[in-house]
Amino acid sequence: MIAPMYVPAVLALVAQLVSSHAPASALAATPAPVFPVTSGGGLTWAVPKTWLPGPSSAMRLATYLLPAARGDAERPELAVFWFGPSQGGSVDANVERWLAQFTPTPGDPKPTRSLTRIGTLPVTLVKAAGTYSSGIGMGEGPPAKSGFALRGAIAEGPDGEVFFKLTGPRRSVMAAGRDFDALVASLRP
Repeated sequence: MIAPMYVPAVLALVAQLVSSHAPASALAATPAPVFPVTSGGGLTWAVPKTWLPGPSSAMRLATYLLPAARGDAERPELAVFWFGPSQGGSVDANVERWLAQFTPTPGDPKPTRSLTRIGTLPVTLVKAAGTYSSGIGMGEGPPAKSGFALRGAIAEGPDGEVFFKLTGPRRSVMAAGRDFDALVASLRP
């Protein structure tokens, strides 16, 4: 049985084989996709074992689905972006955009931003909580979600910034804090 997360890759491979009328032996010569993605933009990182590869996107290097905390109906998601050298906007512009996606509600902690170094690698860390409006681009985005949180890291890698954006129900994001910190600490050029 094929795990659901691998179905899109398997279907794409089958479609490629069928459309090219390739013999079945071509299947063995085709490399399997590597899950989960653990590098990009000139950096590598370690992915916690409890995180699963999420849906792929042309805009993302990787998507990871994290375990939901007890009582949360939705799993948190870590999206990893790299747009190329000098692409994707400045660190400041991205931090401002991420924080603008959250409207704090009473009792939510104040948003924070800090700069750290992993070896010689500068990494900007961001935290926010409240009502999350993820809409991007033109038009209406998905509905706002209350009780959400953000943990973000922007690593200034050798090939440009790599953006790690963890969002989801606040309780689940808080529960993933240690694993998120371990992923950030594992960053290497």
